Amino acid sequence: MATNGAATNSSSSSASSNSGQPTAEQQLQQAGQGMNSIVQVFPPIVELNVGGVFYTTALTTLQREPDSLLGQMFSGKSKTPVLRDSKGKFFVDRDGVLFRYILDFLRNQKLVLPENFSERERLKKEADFFQLQEMIDSLTLPKSLSPVDPAYSVRTSVGTITVSYRGTFAFGRDGLADVKFRKLSRILVCGRVTLCREVFGETLNESRDPDRGAIDRYTARFFLKHTFLEQAFDMLVLAGYKCCGSCGNSTAGGIMVDKKPGMDNEEDRWNHYNEFVWVRE
Repeated sequence: MATNGAATNSSSSSASSNSGQPTAEQQLQQAGQGMNSIVQVFPPIVELNVGGVFYTTALTTLQREPDSLLGQMFSGKSKTPVLRDSKGKFFVDRDGVLFRYILDFLRNQKLVLPENFSERERLKKEADFFQLQEMIDSLTLPKSLSPVDPAYSVRTSVGTITVSYRGTFAFGRDGLADVKFRKLSRILVCGRVTLCREVFGETLNESRDPDRGAIDRYTARFFLKHTFLEQAFDMLVLAGYKCCGSCGNSTAGGIMVDKKPGMDNEEDRWNHYNEFVWVRE
């Protein structure tokens, strides 16, 4: 009877296999696999709540980088479901303000940061969390060391930087022959953007440059935040530059009409412009 029972079980298993129906053991295995996979359906337009900041974007944008965390979350490959807030928006518990740069990078495939962006390290952590390797690489470009650092020895490449300024001076009064330097209005910087940023660092003002954000380019619209010419020269020397040429001119203007009280006639009339070319070989 035992033999007949075994034969009966074998035949039923064989019959089940032949009929195409899964056995009880196979059904349990499939159920276990289903527990490890999360199936979510996402609309073509996705509303996000990232740390309390709301965004609306296309599903294809979030799936732009398939290997990134967002690509896995919004393609159904994630092991955990994407949570929703009380209003039905998909919730991501990260920095909502910095997420705008994550979203811009996915849209444009290019990292563009605003002028004087001061949260690069925090943004790098966000990019690392979302597993965006190209964005991480863009954020980990070598920073220029401070020119006053004794260990400053970075020489990225050869190049030329032109420093110029416009100032005013006055001749001595009452027959005196001495020349008194009066005022230096602004120190202008021209050259390749990477070199200018390397040399002058935080003292560089890029607010007048309409093409800010791009790196491998030249500009003639930078100027320094200070008006100390010797400080600019010291920074160039410490960066390995040598002054190879200079030129200058001076002009005498007409007498100012309706001069304000206390303004100097000579300073109004005499001004000069100087330019210095610095080269690193």
